Amino acid sequence: MGLCLGKSKSSGKADKSTVKSMNNKVLLEKLIASSNGNYNPIRDFSFQELTTATNNYDRERIIIQESGYILYKGVLNARAVSILKFGENYNSDNQYKFCFNNILIGCCLETQIPILVFESIELGSLADRIYRRRRHNFEPLPFRYRLKVAMELANAVAYPHAGFARPIIFMSATPWRIFFDEQNVAKLFDFSLFVSIPEAKCNEKYDVHSFGMLLLDLLTGQKITSFCRDKRLGVENYLWDLLKKYVEENGLNEMVDPMIIEEGLCPRKEQLLQDYLDFAFKCVSESPEERPTMIDMAKQLRQMYLSC
Repeated sequence: MGLCLGKSKSSGKADKSTVKSMNNKVLLEKLIASSNGNYNPIRDFSFQELTTATNNYDRERIIIQESGYILYKGVLNARAVSILKFGENYNSDNQYKFCFNNILIGCCLETQIPILVFESIELGSLADRIYRRRRHNFEPLPFRYRLKVAMELANAVAYPHAGFARPIIFMSATPWRIFFDEQNVAKLFDFSLFVSIPEAKCNEKYDVHSFGMLLLDLLTGQKITSFCRDKRLGVENYLWDLLKKYVEENGLNEMVDPMIIEEGLCPRKEQLLQDYLDFAFKCVSESPEERPTMIDMAKQLRQMYLSC
């Protein structure tokens, strides 16, 4: 179930955003009540409980601070959690859509915008680990672990494609929507763009393209669009053609994250990197018909992971 959070504006009488905020809180209250006694119930925490859990929202507890929200480390009943608090100016229609997935533990309904409580994800997002690792002092991700992350996420995205009569697509498998829990397991975090598509359509190939872009980010250690801009590849041709030409002219190693190169290379690993790149290119093919399915992608990534 996806629930969107709204923020009301300060005014003397209820406006649409005020009503939306109130309705969201009512919807959350009903969800909490309906899950009572079921698996993974969503708890209603008090404002004081979450204040205590974060030591009064101590800045030392901040995991991530982005425009519009702050994610804190917290402890509730001796359990490590992550607590997401929206900012006072969190009022953009595109920003305040935030959805819950299966790692949500509960929320606080005593505030105008509910405060969310998740399983501990203090190890940051995949974007932190590959784009901003120096800023956050994260350890480099070995190539084998990147393959593991890609394989597990592909499995997670593939299931809604095949497990329902009408496929459900994730729409945006970006490093910003992938977080690591306290066991260093990658999890899809934001399902706000999930959509069920009509029968007889192949829109699930959109997820394949999105995931192919993620594979390229994992390989290069940066946003692939930024990589193209840094290398002055331009934007007049399709991405696949730009990158393929660049690799042909400069060699695979010039494209791979230096951290992966520093792990050491051997003929077998170089072949694996080439196979990985070729597969990523196939996933971002301009023609959806030429792209694999998410199920095929998950199988292929598993084979690569086991051979690494």
